[in-house]
Amino acid sequence: MFHEGELAVQRRAGVIDDAAPLARMLDTPDLSGGFARFLADRTFVVITARDRAGRLWASPIFQAPGFVHARGQSVSVEAVPGPGDPLADLPAGQPVGLLAIDFAIRRRVRVNGTLVSTSSASLEIAVDQAFGNCPKYIQARLLQPVPRMVRAGEATRSPTIEAAHRDLIEASDTFILGTVHPARGVDSSHRGGPPGFVRATGSQLWWPDYEGNNMFNSLGNLLVDPEAALLFLDFHGGMTLHLSGTARLDWIAPGAPGDDGGTGRRVQFETAAVISGPTLGLEAVDVVPSPHNPPLR
Repeated sequence: MFHEGELAVQRRAGVIDDAAPLARMLDTPDLSGGFARFLADRTFVVITARDRAGRLWASPIFQAPGFVHARGQSVSVEAVPGPGDPLADLPAGQPVGLLAIDFAIRRRVRVNGTLVSTSSASLEIAVDQAFGNCPKYIQARLLQPVPRMVRAGEATRSPTIEAAHRDLIEASDTFILGTVHPARGVDSSHRGGPPGFVRATGSQLWWPDYEGNNMFNSLGNLLVDPEAALLFLDFHGGMTLHLSGTARLDWIAPGAPGDDGGTGRRVQFETAAVISGPTLGLEAVDVVPSPHNPPLR
């Protein structure tokens, strides 16, 4: 069933009846069959979790196919965030959200649960929720491994967004949003749009919310708990940009400047900590924009 934050956003958006049949997607899943096959073929996942200081981050993991295994209500990831990543050496016994995404075919699966064990090379997640999302706003690109780009351990920490960070953000057509709920745990969600859909001013970012599946998992979480983590990726140079802070949902007049999707909703993010790098060993030279991307207003 939906939690109080999700229901509140659905009610305000006028879609609570449309969303009600989707609540069964949040039941504890059986990860055999299609889920297991999809996860086994993945090369790219993002995990949202807390570091040892308790700060929320979203971090990428990129490996050859076969590093993610699903069985029953458990998912094993035979890889971990590397040195220099904010979630390197992340502690077990905490809620986590895993996003597995195939950009090339515009398909994604969210896996939420508890990180029950970790090692220097693997993660084990007891799954509470696993569900797919529609292909809207995913830019089609084929990720290719480029080992020479990996510079493990090279990371720069900053209390705020710098000029190079802003350039990456404003050129991005994709980012990952990590959110939390005190009872439901942690979630990782894809966000996409035309380059420039995320606006940056000083330490603040904002982006318009587009029409989706009406579940409002991320926005519902933010209504209850403002903690949030963002991950931006430079698909040409391999740089990673991690932001941790707080976010809120704003309701504005539909069609107002910046309301690209015409929903009357946008999210404001306040940056508290920034980590740029280390670079990830992947690139995607070509991109096919999603046909659902709305124009910038």
